Amino acid sequence: MTDFEILTAADIPLMQGLAQRVTAARPDLISAGASYGELAWVWGKGRAAHGQTWRRRFWTADGVLVAWGWAFLPHRIERNDGSATEVKDAFLSYQVHPDHLHLVDEVIGWYEEVAAGLDRMALPTTAEEYALTRWAAHGYETDRAALGEDGDWTQLNRRDLAELDPPALPAGYRFRTAAEAGPEAAVQAHLNAWNPSPYTARSYQGVRETAAYRGDLHVLVEAPDGAWAASAIMWLDEVNRTVEFEPVGTHPDHRRRGLAHAMMLHGMHLARAAGATHATVVCLGAPGHPKARGLYHGLGFREISRDAPLLKTAPEPA
Repeated sequence: MTDFEILTAADIPLMQGLAQRVTAARPDLISAGASYGELAWVWGKGRAAHGQTWRRRFWTADGVLVAWGWAFLPHRIERNDGSATEVKDAFLSYQVHPDHLHLVDEVIGWYEEVAAGLDRMALPTTAEEYALTRWAAHGYETDRAALGEDGDWTQLNRRDLAELDPPALPAGYRFRTAAEAGPEAAVQAHLNAWNPSPYTARSYQGVRETAAYRGDLHVLVEAPDGAWAASAIMWLDEVNRTVEFEPVGTHPDHRRRGLAHAMMLHGMHLARAAGATHATVVCLGAPGHPKARGLYHGLGFREISRDAPLLKTAPEPA
């Protein structure tokens, strides 16, 4: 019988453990959705609203997790302005350790069953040469729209923390942390940057309850008038001494003032003090989305991997 278990909080640290092992061996194999920080962020912010639509399957060898699949099934996204979106397709986030590539076909087969009858999307990286051949053998094709001029494919960027410039905020702005400012400020800072949004106090509570979250590595920028102008969460992978920024955002009224640049420099100083030697961040990679990529490249980040978005259309009903 196919394993259609619902993803649980106890599963996330196990999945993060595999992410840490893959990061140590082949960081170019870490796809969007499968990184140490992204796993915690996606689970924390979405579990209350969408957790019942998430299915997972684990594969182990000698008692150690070596592959997993996380299927996102159709759900409804409700935002704070009253708008809503019905997501009708299925999406798969997955990870297979490079020493166990024979499991790729099992991951694909499980996804085919759990998402039967739906249009299906998957997001390996371009470095997964063997996996890409197996996805193609199962009828998955390149998502041309996702790879277009304004497509939504992403790239993972990395830099070391050996040398860091001092952060410089405009006059009147100051750095805070979520640990200092409190939950209400952390939620408002997020909503100020992404509005409309499905993010709520309940979403943030889920994020705070993940084992990987640290309020002292959740950076906020407070404006002279007391408004929350920017925010970024950093996820510290102590095994690989790497910190991941996810998400990073600025209030529209406070953009083009260098806040995000200064905030990330400040964050990297905090991360280095916490033991990190490298930082990573994901951004949209298509030519039509240059802003975040320009910000991160200006901070010294460089691409180490990129997505290879795939899709398979469900057959028409007989």
